[in-house]
Amino acid sequence: MTVAPPPIPRAPGSLPLLGHAIPLLRDNLGFVAALRGYGPLVEIRLQPGQSTVVVNDPPLIRAMLVDLAPTLDKGRFFEKMGQLLGDSVVTAAGSEHVRKRRQLQPAFRHAEITRYVDIMRDRVTAAVSGWRPGEVIDVREAMVRLSLDMLAATVFSGSIDDEAFRRLREDLSVVMNGVGARIMLPDWVERLPLPANRRFTAARDAVRATIDTAVAELRAADRDTGDMLSLLLRATDEETGRPLTAHQICSEILTLAVAGTETTASVLSWVLYELARDPAVDARVQEELDTVLGDRPVTFDDLSQLPYLARVIRETLRLHHTGWLVTRRTLTATRLGAWEIPAGTEPAYCRHSLHRDPAHFPDPLVFDPDRWLEDSHRRAASQLPEETFLPFGAGKHKCIGDRFASAEITTAIATLTRAWHLGLTTDRPVRPVARATVRPSTLRMTLRRRNPAVSALE
Repeated sequence: MTVAPPPIPRAPGSLPLLGHAIPLLRDNLGFVAALRGYGPLVEIRLQPGQSTVVVNDPPLIRAMLVDLAPTLDKGRFFEKMGQLLGDSVVTAAGSEHVRKRRQLQPAFRHAEITRYVDIMRDRVTAAVSGWRPGEVIDVREAMVRLSLDMLAATVFSGSIDDEAFRRLREDLSVVMNGVGARIMLPDWVERLPLPANRRFTAARDAVRATIDTAVAELRAADRDTGDMLSLLLRATDEETGRPLTAHQICSEILTLAVAGTETTASVLSWVLYELARDPAVDARVQEELDTVLGDRPVTFDDLSQLPYLARVIRETLRLHHTGWLVTRRTLTATRLGAWEIPAGTEPAYCRHSLHRDPAHFPDPLVFDPDRWLEDSHRRAASQLPEETFLPFGAGKHKCIGDRFASAEITTAIATLTRAWHLGLTTDRPVRPVARATVRPSTLRMTLRRRNPAVSALE
């Protein structure tokens, strides 16, 4: 005789029409983390008539992302992003996602990332050349600008002139800052004649115009500029055999810019924060960089020779993961573990909460890069079931740019920290806040030149 599972509980605090909007507005990360106490599945209400089931159990999260992936849509968050930026590999689901992923895969191959590292390093070097000792900077804003620089240079390094490149970075910054709010707000808000809405629309249209012009000029010249845009121009639609249209290419680049820049900037900010908080960790990173690099700039071949820095980044992705609520949507009644989930339900999970679960990570709020080492006295975090640590997701929707992002973050930290030390301006802990990503609340740091000889060489 089969025993029916208990009903899925609903989290307290839901109000008519508002659902759980008030606790989410007060402290969204704290609210989602507290949901672990209600069991493997718990229902919340994000909007009227829409049930969201938060999945807390790691094996069920993996089932949602891997086993059930062919039967699930991506949900409101990705739907809204597609409406704003255009259909892309990030927003597509099912067979459409698989098709788009195959089209774009050549741009993220090992050989391409090898070339991108030199471009990334040069952009970091150029960005920090304007820093001055004793200056206090808003670290996250600086990392957003740096991430945009690295991405734009990688995509357009040989395809547009300097003036167009400058305008593109400015327009992409406006688009990136506006997408997060529009995804979370009701659809009618973006139709209001507000200055912010007009700026967003104008910047998005300007980005599309710049990319359209670059595509048309490259096709007319029939030349390969060696950047990601050239690779996308060579990609073909496997259904029609035709090249991607300028609109398709622009949608992919826009989404990549928004998703990649926001997350990279937040991770870089958190790494710099943790290095400033723990001088011993910072010293070990510098010792490793000095041993491997000497006085020369970092290259792609060096990235695999920096195991301690890799653990620092991995631990940052655990403690400060930028993803806080990832949704899917059931198209039909779907079984998840012992539970039957009705059609139209949005299952969701929170990587930020998952990676801080003390059931899987002892002392979860302690930043400890060595937890990823095998240790005779404890099980290393790297030996835990893979569903407990999902820095780039899992299954067929796993981030297509995971190796690109890892190379980008490692290159940036290796280049930046050899030349500069960033010190905290206060002893007060920096709070994580969840907007489009989980980012530092306010992170202001003081610049101190670390190694003038390296700065000159780079």
